[in-house]
Parts: sequence; C-alpha cells; structure tokens
Amino acid sequence: MSNKTSKSMVQVGNAGPGVRSDCLISMELTDSSGINIDLKSRVESMYGRSIRELVMEVMKFYGIKNAWISIEDSGALPFVLLARLEFLIKSFISSDKEFLPELYDETASVSHKESFRFSRLYLPGNSPSLMLNAGIHKPEGMILDLEDSVAPEKKQEARYLVRNALRSLDFMGAEKMVRINQLPEGYKDLPFIVKHNVQLILVPKCEGAGEITGLEEEISTLKKKSGTELTIFLMPIIESALGIEKAYEIACASENIVAMAIGLEDYTADIGVSRTKEGNESLYARTRLVNACKAAGIQAIDSVFSDVGDMEGLAEAVKKSRSLGFEGMGCIHPRQIRVIQQGFIPSASEIRKAENIARAFHKAAGEGRGVVSLGTKMIDAPVVKRARKTIDLAIKMGLLNENWLQQEKL
Repeated sequence: MSNKTSKSMVQVGNAGPGVRSDCLISMELTDSSGINIDLKSRVESMYGRSIRELVMEVMKFYGIKNAWISIEDSGALPFVLLARLEFLIKSFISSDKEFLPELYDETASVSHKESFRFSRLYLPGNSPSLMLNAGIHKPEGMILDLEDSVAPEKKQEARYLVRNALRSLDFMGAEKMVRINQLPEGYKDLPFIVKHNVQLILVPKCEGAGEITGLEEEISTLKKKSGTELTIFLMPIIESALGIEKAYEIACASENIVAMAIGLEDYTADIGVSRTKEGNESLYARTRLVNACKAAGIQAIDSVFSDVGDMEGLAEAVKKSRSLGFEGMGCIHPRQIRVIQQGFIPSASEIRKAENIARAFHKAAGEGRGVVSLGTKMIDAPVVKRARKTIDLAIKMGLLNENWLQQEKL
C-alpha cells in the first residue's frame, strides 16, 4: 500500500434538499488520533451506530488507522455508503482490494438472446435514489448508465456505485444492463461490471466492427481472470452517419450481439439537422439499421422519445417505430414504459387476425393451393410468415395458449 495523492481532503457523493438515498462523504488522512467520524444523518437515531460500525470495518479492511471523516447522510443504503467510501479511500492509496457487498441472489432476472427488450429504462449511474425501486415499473431491461448521464468529473465514483448496484439491487426480473462510456474510455468501466453479474453491455457511438472485437477481447480477459462464466450480451448503439453506413458489419461482429439500437439525438447532430417529431430526417438511418439487424438475425431497437410529458406523441412514435420493424425503444422516464410495452405487444385483434390467416393458409395448403383469400385479401407465404411470428410472440408473452399450434394441428 502506497500513497496515491497528498493528504488533502477528498469529497464524494451528493447532498442537498432534493437528494435522497445518498450521502456526501469528506475524508482527510491525519497523522494521528485514530478514526474520527462526524455523522449527520436523517436516520441517525435508528442507523447511526450501524453506519459508524460499517465505516470502521472498511477502514480496517484497507489498513487506514488515522483519518477524519465527515458524512452527510440522506438515507444511503449500505451498498451506496460502501461505494462512496471505497472511492474515497482509493483516492488516497493504491490497492487492488475490493470491499464488495454480498451478491444478491436474484433468480428472476434471466437473460437470453431472444429475451424481450420492448422497453429499457435508463438510470443515471451516480444517482442511487433513481435505481432503488425502478424494477417495480417492470421494464424489460434496466440500464445503469455510465455515459451521458454522468458528469466527466463523476465517472470514477459512478463506477463504484454501479458495481455495487449490480451486486445489491433487486432488478425484479429486468435484464441487468450497463451503458459504458464511448470506447476507448469504456474500457475503464469493464472491471467494475464484468464480474458483477451484468447481463448486457450497451456500446455507445459504435462506428465499426473493430470496436466490438476489441471489447470482446477485453471482456474475455477479465472473465478468465475472475473465473466468471456468465454470458454477457452486447447492444451496440449507432449514433453517427459512419455507424449507419457500417451497421451490418457491426451487427455481425460478435455472436454475443443480441440487438442494435439507434441514438437519434447524436445522429441528427452528426448530419447537421434538427430532430423532429415526424422523424423524416432520420428515416433512412432507421430503416437501414432495421434492415441490418434483420439480416444479421438480431433485434432492432429504436431511439428514446425525449418528451416525457407527451404520452400521445409517444404512442404514435411507438406505432411508427413498430411499423418500420423495430422491436423496442429506450425509456428515460418510468411513465413511458407501459405505453411502449403496449405498443410493441400484439393486440387481441392482431392475434385473432394472425390465427385466422394461419388456419386459412393451412387449409389451403392441404388442398394443394398456395394462395388463398381471407375476406377480400389474398394470403400468400410472406403474409403467413408475419402471422406465424405474431402467434409465436403471443405464445411467448402468455397471450395465447402455448399448445395452440398443436391444438390447431398447424
């Protein structure tokens, strides 16, 4: 253990009237007098003793015998307090040791290549209050964000918090996702997430297959070092003209890529236009990305809808998104989740129509006919393919009996 900086005071965390479930900790190493803790907490009468004991345990773990510590606590949970303390300590000393919270045993959060990703909720990586109960809104994925939502000077402290959140939070069945920083800065994020149960990594501003190859190599190295066997899926985010032109190349860069998303705020800025609600300026990019995803056999995910107060506009955007072939969207507010899910899940009328098409075509095929009419419309193989996809999705979502195909003898 060696000194990393001078013994001047270092501060971490957040405090203030609107801050909840966080803490602001200041620390200064001293030459003597032991560990002195100045605690101001809203819950001091109930948890003051346990907070002090936890601080002393961490100090002992890192071999720090003399320090002055000031804590302004607004209800921080232990995993938050531990993240803040570890960042502080490693601002003073060099150490590879990690004081990790116990790994939460969450069997409900299962990730597969074909998992539904209708909605993914972005959560700022340095704001614990927004993380704690996000799972109650039931998004398909929860994204702990280390990129745009975290100020540059807060990146390192956010890494400790995201790591502890991955280990401690109940994701309530949502896929555990992290958006890393744009490469190569994103390589610094990987040691904090790879061995801590992340299930999917979002790769922002991706512009070539080489970025994915390099990322996979680093992930593989970290997994071998830690003995981690969990498959980590990838979702590149395309946010530039160059990225769009290389969309198919990127989509095929790794077998662990399960989806590819588009980020329209950065894309429209890159091509020098304003983003509009109609979206005509990004139609080429969106359709090209969808085509690349379909050709590569992965999911296409649309950009976020930035007006969190316009639910009607969001519903219309989801409708258009689905018509273009997208299979999900990002969310920046919990109220958007339900609207997005309802827009991408097949409706009852769509399911009935798909059932009727499948029955009619099956009957026609049995009679040696390749084309059949249903009402006033002709049905051929491509129409049946879309209908079967709707049926399969309805079965997976529990909207249709899983034995329907056998019952109908299709």
